[in-house]
Amino acid sequence: MIFKIISLFLVGMAVLAMFGKFRFPGQDRLKAAKCPRCGRFKIGKGPCPCEKKGR
Repeated sequence: MIFKIISLFLVGMAVLAMFGKFRFPGQDRLKAAKCPRCGRFKIGKGPCPCEKKGR
C-alpha cells in the first residue's frame, strides 16, 4: 500500500515537472512589449515615455 502511494506521488511530481517546462504561448510577445530601458510595458505603437524628449 505504501509503495502504491509513493509511486503515485512520484508520477504526480513528474507530471507537474513536465507542465512546468512547457512554454506558454504569448511569452515572447510579452517580453517584446516591455521597454528595454525602464522595463515598463509599452502601450500602443509609440515610444515609451522614458524615451521622449524633455525627461
